[in-house]
Amino acid sequence: MQSQNLSLSKIAIKRIDNYPGKPTIIFLHDSLGSIALWRDFPAKLGEMTQCNVLIYDRQGYGKSCGFSYEHRENTYMEDEADILNDLLDYWKLDQVILFGHSDGGSIALLMAAKYPERVMGIITEGAHVFVEDVTIKGIKEAIQLYETSDLKVKLEKYHGANTEPMFWAWAATWNKPDFISWNIEPFLRAIKCPSLIIQGENDEYGSLKQVESIIEQVSGRTQKYILPAIGHTPHKEAPAKVLLETTIFIKTLL
Repeated sequence: MQSQNLSLSKIAIKRIDNYPGKPTIIFLHDSLGSIALWRDFPAKLGEMTQCNVLIYDRQGYGKSCGFSYEHRENTYMEDEADILNDLLDYWKLDQVILFGHSDGGSIALLMAAKYPERVMGIITEGAHVFVEDVTIKGIKEAIQLYETSDLKVKLEKYHGANTEPMFWAWAATWNKPDFISWNIEPFLRAIKCPSLIIQGENDEYGSLKQVESIIEQVSGRTQKYILPAIGHTPHKEAPAKVLLETTIFIKTLL
């Protein structure tokens, strides 16, 4: 596991605890995301559902410490699910609701599969459970932008000194020849909590095959929400719709 040298106290978090005794929604950012990049979406969802909110930067992202390893393993998302389990102990939280975007969605699925007793329900946006050509194409385009546009400068605003290692940990890992066989479908059957699987119809990083695989294989109650003409970040591209659908789902858990 790639967290042996990780100090949990060096993980940056933002908490909104307005509802004593109510569950906490934990937000898991995407492969280039951070606390700040969620903007006001978590606070709005917390208010609409009357749940507490916790957002954190994974190691190597945002204002958290740098990576605790030199080279990212292909199992990094499984490792991050294990780290989240440790963080729940550190934060003294249990029975949480997870909202994960992209890599964060995959980590939410893994967390619910590996530690089912700790998760009330999960919401995923653009989660991956296997590698597709469209994903690799999207990452190659992101690399080109990083090298030729102001993308690096924009990311530095949120990630500071973490920017360069963070970007290449993502881009290089997904472009490794052996990563093509990465697949977390075997974990899906172990997911027993309710799940809401969200994806934009025009997601530039994954096809709707990802959604169908999740829906068909999880054991718990599940539903999908596909947004026409929307890309990889539904909570930014169609926030009102995602807030409404997610609020309805979370209220069924309470």
